Amino acid sequence: MITQIPNTAEKIMEGNPMEFLNLKDVDTFTYLYDVYADSLFNYGCKLTSDHEMLKDCIHDVFIKIYNKRYELDEVFNFKSYLFVSLKNKIFDELKKKTLLAEKQVEEYHPVAAENVEADYIINEKERFFNKKVTTLLNQLSVRQKEAITLYYLEERKYEDICVIMDINYQSLRNLIHRGLTRLRVIAN
Repeated sequence: MITQIPNTAEKIMEGNPMEFLNLKDVDTFTYLYDVYADSLFNYGCKLTSDHEMLKDCIHDVFIKIYNKRYELDEVFNFKSYLFVSLKNKIFDELKKKTLLAEKQVEEYHPVAAENVEADYIINEKERFFNKKVTTLLNQLSVRQKEAITLYYLEERKYEDICVIMDINYQSLRNLIHRGLTRLRVIAN
């Protein structure tokens, strides 16, 4: 099956997108992404200097094409379609950023001096608390620290943590319990 991918992709690159649009084969789609991603990135760099946004836009274009591949009957030049789609996506994202920035400027309200002092005190207390928590967590084993951080600080569910840490449910519960017990001993 892998040997068919380049042949199909060559047909697409020769200007026959209909072969691609009706494919259910994700490998062929992945191959096309690999073929065009660098060219699209180079083109996008001329439109924006935000490389992370550009990468997201390229991914979004390919995802949109894959999801709507059965609706794209009138695409005659696949490469041109990709470049135009990327340009439109980048401009949409830049518009969103501009609108967001304008909205933030409109919502700006000067802060009274007494609020600044109160905020400073709150920030100092938070910073002290965070430093203390970090110091305590650093005294745990790596696995205990990871489990407690995921559960309490990132508020993940046990099931999610089991997948992330590649551990079974009961072992995770035991790990967190032992970590909390150790934190209590260290804190006192």
